[in-house]
Amino acid sequence: MEKIFIIEDDIKIREELSLFLSRNGYTCETTDNFKNILEIVMNSNAQLILLDINLPYVDGYHICKEIRKASDIPIIVVTSRNSDLDELMSMNFGADDFVTKPYNTQILLARIQSVLRRTSQTTEQLQVKGVTLNLSDASVSYINQKIEITKNEMKILHLLMSQEGTIVKRDDIMDVLWQSNEFVDDNTLTVNVNRLRKKLESIGVDEFLKTKRGQGYII
Repeated sequence: MEKIFIIEDDIKIREELSLFLSRNGYTCETTDNFKNILEIVMNSNAQLILLDINLPYVDGYHICKEIRKASDIPIIVVTSRNSDLDELMSMNFGADDFVTKPYNTQILLARIQSVLRRTSQTTEQLQVKGVTLNLSDASVSYINQKIEITKNEMKILHLLMSQEGTIVKRDDIMDVLWQSNEFVDDNTLTVNVNRLRKKLESIGVDEFLKTKRGQGYII
């Protein structure tokens, strides 16, 4: 089930939209902590964001711009501001679509499905804590920086990011990399992990891939 993060300060609209999308097969996440909204949404691992423009602390334009610096996650602006300038600004800041309130829920649903379908066809990504693993070109993006990684480094990172918060055993990682760890020097995995960690640190991703001594690795 795809997760949609709803950034909306109107409680009634937020709850109604969350209920509607949940009934249509999506997992929804919301918050009323708009002071720390960027950190919250970047750590949500959502597949799409519905974003209002008029918000407390910072407006939707700023949020859209900052998210786009770090991620390619689809963003649909949903707002009562319906001028051509608002739509143009939203697109210039990186929004994938623009929907005005009041909206027909079925049309909004169709827009969501269309954006998700379009983005899933153009890229395959995994995102954790603002770090985006791009499987299509074996690269890692963070904020406005990007690095290329090797095939083995991509396999390691994909395995760990897909099991965020869980310790992945060294033997399990070696099985993924080399199908069998019977004839592989244990130090080979350590070398691969250390190289990957240094590459991540080079773009500002510190303390991301952690070693659990005698157990394995965790993100």
